[in-house]
Amino acid sequence: MEDEPMMKSPALAAAPVSLAANEVRIQGKSELLLCASLFYFRIPRALWRERMLQLKAFGYNAIDVYFPWNYHEPEEGQWDFAGEKDVRAFLQEAHETGLFVVARPGPYICSEWDGGALPAYLSAVEGMRLRDNDPLFLAATAKWFDRILPVLKAYEIGSGGTIVAVQLDNELDFYGCKDPRGYISALREMALERGIAVPLIACAGQGGLMEASGFADGVVPTCNFYPNDRDRAFEEKVGRYQELLAGKGLPLLVTETNRSHFLLRRLLSCGAKLLGPYLQVSGTDFGFTNATNNWGKPLAFLTSDYDFGGMISPEGHIRPEAYEGRLLGRLMAAYGATLAEAAPAEQGTMRTLAAPEGAAAGSRALKLRDGGYLGFVSNVTEETAAVVLEIAGTRIPQRSTLRLERWRSLALPVGVPLRAWGIEGTLLHATAELWSCRKLGSKTVLAFHAEGQGEIVLNIEGATVLETSGMDADEAAGALMLTFDSSEDAACRIALPDGSVLELIAMDRSRALLLEEIGEGGELRFGEMPDHRKEAVELDIPWTFSPVEADRPLSTSRRHGFSAGGAGYLESYGIQRGYGWYVAETEPPQAAEPQGLLVRNGSDVLSLYAGKRYLATIVPGGSSRYVPFADPATDGPIPIPITVRAEIWGHSNFDDIRLPGLRLHAGKGLTGLATVTKVIPLTGNWRVKAATDREPKEEWIGRTADEALWPIVSFGGWLSSARPALEYYRNRFQAAGDANCWTLHFDGLQASVHVFVDGKDAGPVHPGDPYVDLSAFVQPGEPVQLAVFMDRQPGPAAGKVTLYEGVAANRWEIFSGEEEQLHAHAQSLQEAASVRLPVQLEAGDMGWLIGAVGHSNGGKGWRVQAKGSNLKLTALFNGRLVGRIWLQGSRSRPFFTGGSQDSFYVPGPWFREEAGQLALLLEAVDGEAPSVLEELSFRPV
Repeated sequence: MEDEPMMKSPALAAAPVSLAANEVRIQGKSELLLCASLFYFRIPRALWRERMLQLKAFGYNAIDVYFPWNYHEPEEGQWDFAGEKDVRAFLQEAHETGLFVVARPGPYICSEWDGGALPAYLSAVEGMRLRDNDPLFLAATAKWFDRILPVLKAYEIGSGGTIVAVQLDNELDFYGCKDPRGYISALREMALERGIAVPLIACAGQGGLMEASGFADGVVPTCNFYPNDRDRAFEEKVGRYQELLAGKGLPLLVTETNRSHFLLRRLLSCGAKLLGPYLQVSGTDFGFTNATNNWGKPLAFLTSDYDFGGMISPEGHIRPEAYEGRLLGRLMAAYGATLAEAAPAEQGTMRTLAAPEGAAAGSRALKLRDGGYLGFVSNVTEETAAVVLEIAGTRIPQRSTLRLERWRSLALPVGVPLRAWGIEGTLLHATAELWSCRKLGSKTVLAFHAEGQGEIVLNIEGATVLETSGMDADEAAGALMLTFDSSEDAACRIALPDGSVLELIAMDRSRALLLEEIGEGGELRFGEMPDHRKEAVELDIPWTFSPVEADRPLSTSRRHGFSAGGAGYLESYGIQRGYGWYVAETEPPQAAEPQGLLVRNGSDVLSLYAGKRYLATIVPGGSSRYVPFADPATDGPIPIPITVRAEIWGHSNFDDIRLPGLRLHAGKGLTGLATVTKVIPLTGNWRVKAATDREPKEEWIGRTADEALWPIVSFGGWLSSARPALEYYRNRFQAAGDANCWTLHFDGLQASVHVFVDGKDAGPVHPGDPYVDLSAFVQPGEPVQLAVFMDRQPGPAAGKVTLYEGVAANRWEIFSGEEEQLHAHAQSLQEAASVRLPVQLEAGDMGWLIGAVGHSNGGKGWRVQAKGSNLKLTALFNGRLVGRIWLQGSRSRPFFTGGSQDSFYVPGPWFREEAGQLALLLEAVDGEAPSVLEELSFRPV
């Protein structure tokens, strides 16, 4: 099967983009695609063209772009493609700037975006299997494809645009899809029915080409690689995928990888035809579009600043890595079609004869279409390495020393015909990298770079050296050898038999990075790397502060009705993003003294209030959580109602079974709340029975059992020599007659257990969700028999066992507030006090800090950095949410990743007549330090 060519659909065969084992041909021309992620939804529309021109100026000829479904369908059935969401305008800009486009419409995109772009309302559809060959999910996807694919069709290459491929789903091999072939085939049919004619691709995130694409007919598998950039074995791994795909008549297309051009060169050496570093252009998750995912331990919150250190910052600053991109792009352009159609050379073509141990990793050669080789050698160590190579029988170097600086990859030509540049002759070899070619009338300029010594060897019959500068020329045996030292620019002018001139120039690599152009007269024009480091400036901002009643929904919030009985996730009420408020009432027994609250299945950020009294802010990750009350003897009785402010930080963009809140279909908010009237320790005095299999037996789990001879130990305390240890533990408790809610908590559990109540299956319990609700199996006032089956390896702890008994809330009101409601509330404030920073709040308090930013920094905007502790900030600028920050200091603060954790970007184009209102919703949460905003510093972009 592996050597069979992929079947191609008629639409694919007729498309102006064709694929073969060693080429991507676009409108008849072979292309190497250097492709940067550029996401319109993370960059203000006014800056789209600027970012595209920046990419093109620094060597890139293509962009990949996701199209987030939930960005364009904010509410079910409501579609928005206007203004900042104008996809047609974005694709038109790409067409006009001459960038090829790899379009990625999902339906799932990942991208550390809220829910991977799947609308949250899908999680409330009973029976739907996301990202699978499921009729319910496919029917919903069809509605999205009805909207987006006709737009993509209109901007395909040859049809008014520059789209050269359309991706179906994204890294499906990370997800437990039951039928990848059926699912991808269904998406393919949708695409073909809507007229897509360019190649359809499906990318693998962890190398599972079958799991990612199903090898569906007419769909091209592609690879995403995220290695350690200095992995010595990387080329060997990539080479295996190239061989597999070539056997199917397909090229190696790397749709995502790391951003270093050192790594991209290593991929190029393996024959990749698409080099797609992810997020070379950084951005911002404006609005409530952040994700949560498993990049923490395992839970992580993604910052609003979306920046992995790519070559263009969120503000549009060019970083040093961009110059590496330009150098690589120029190299690819210099060789042109002969490199674009190159194939990996046979094994043994290139050998490392001498190098420090481990330095010259993955030395590989490409056989160029028009003859000769391009040999790649990479230094993966921290030290400079002197190497000796043999490429196609040629020893390199011959009269100089070839040194590679750390983390450096060089492409060295051997036996390359010069006719690609209009000259009869051969470039026999060079230890300098040929990276640019310029035709200036009758003169051809070939530019090389090196670091230290270099040599260039040519064979051109009838050629005469006219002059040299900084180069030594030696002619012997029909070959011209030029040697130089890159510490100074060097050149050699050669008269060719046809009267034209070949000029070779050589320079240090550091200067090649900065070369802007070779002028019409052959002059070299150099630039400088910009320094974007700027100090903060003092802005005269008159701040006002208005407190907010933190225990109540915002007055502008939307009410979603009243319900009796249990609560539901926010999505079940039509709330997909932003804030939700649960206002609940409970009536604990008058004789019982409330001990705390039990929140069921809570996420993402829940702040709890009893009446006006602030209790806590918790981040349960979708699990349950017990919040104890302070001592009622000193604080008085607990008032009602109970209000829970639930913030959806973001739906997970991955599917991870370790936490309930990290499942792709996970809901947000909570599913219940109980006033706990009794906390019962149950860690001690369990009867234990060792088992030999996992089949539950009635005599071990039932209400009655002959357990008189079972040893009595603490829970999980039985020492066993078995691996794994399979054990049954039994214990009992007496249920109170005036309670209706019982929850068992295995605090510190590091094993898997399964709970039975009076012989009935209450379900499994895992370390990421160590709570189990027993309420459906318990009769008030009756004795309860517990049986727990434990499956564990020696060593992991079983934890402490606690039973929470109490009364569940049964009357609820639900409210919500998104970007629009927050802005309306900020504008509705009647009283505001003038303040100067710092501003300090008591735990649980909220308030609006509002100020007018007087100017836009010449239209470029500001980077605003917050200094303080134990505060959450939601920043709106002229009504648009530009960032969410959670400052250090809170006990409940989760792990953050993705970009800056203490700053946000205010785009210049979003100012109105050079001014704008900045409104910060401050939330003080419980922590080890005071809740204070000490300073806001404004750095010019």
